[in-house]
Amino acid sequence: MAGKALVLGGGGHAGIGWLAGILYGLGEADVDLSDADVVIGTSAGSSVGAQLTSGELTLEGLYRRQLVPPAAEIAGRLGPALILRFVWSALTSRTPEAYGRRLGRTALAANTTSEAERRAAIESRLVSPEWPDRALRMPAVDTATGELRVFGKDSGVALVDAVAASCAVPGVWPPVTIGGRRYTDGGIHSAANAHLAAGYERVVVLAPLAVGGGPLVPAAVQGRRLAEAGARVAVVTPDRAAKRAFGRNPLDPAVRAAAARAGLDQAPAHATELAEVWRG
Repeated sequence: MAGKALVLGGGGHAGIGWLAGILYGLGEADVDLSDADVVIGTSAGSSVGAQLTSGELTLEGLYRRQLVPPAAEIAGRLGPALILRFVWSALTSRTPEAYGRRLGRTALAANTTSEAERRAAIESRLVSPEWPDRALRMPAVDTATGELRVFGKDSGVALVDAVAASCAVPGVWPPVTIGGRRYTDGGIHSAANAHLAAGYERVVVLAPLAVGGGPLVPAAVQGRRLAEAGARVAVVTPDRAAKRAFGRNPLDPAVRAAAARAGLDQAPAHATELAEVWRG
């Protein structure tokens, strides 16, 4: 085992803000996670991962971007009926793939904004349209098979399309067409997909969404499994103040600034633990 993996989980605009805030706060506490050998970003984490590895932003710059009103973004919402469909699909699916197929059908049938409009919103988040030279991985779910696919520089997929696919919440945003197939949010397989860090010696998981359910394995359980395999692992989830900052609709761009400040405030409480994992 060798190398360091940074895992950034999903959580909508609230998750984007919180991840940026806690990364900056940790950097200020002399725990710079941006030197990871691989960054694995799911949904919100894919947006942050793309910015973090671009080479064009400092950690402070990443944080400051979250405080600017996101004019090009589109607000989304998980209504009660859609939430119920998510819960029912989880309870009646035995595997993440079965869950992915169920929600894949939901995604394909939903009346959403167009792929082009959504792609433009995603592109507005990125500081570069090009894949970084560093290892960056973004999972998404095939709507037909429910299987997880991981996009990277060598996948032949444009960075903006990979981010859009990983962020395509079923029923809220349109599935993304790549190579004739349709893809939806990587968080449908797992909110963090920390299992993709298997084989790395040191792993830090920042998971805006800590919950699991049905076939979905929570980040804490994935972290424990990595530790049982020999890795040094730390899993950080939002504290109470951060959860309050997320509000009732984490898909609303307006919550991003408050979530970023909450992440910044939370960071010092985890600095010692993460320094031990990251640097030994």
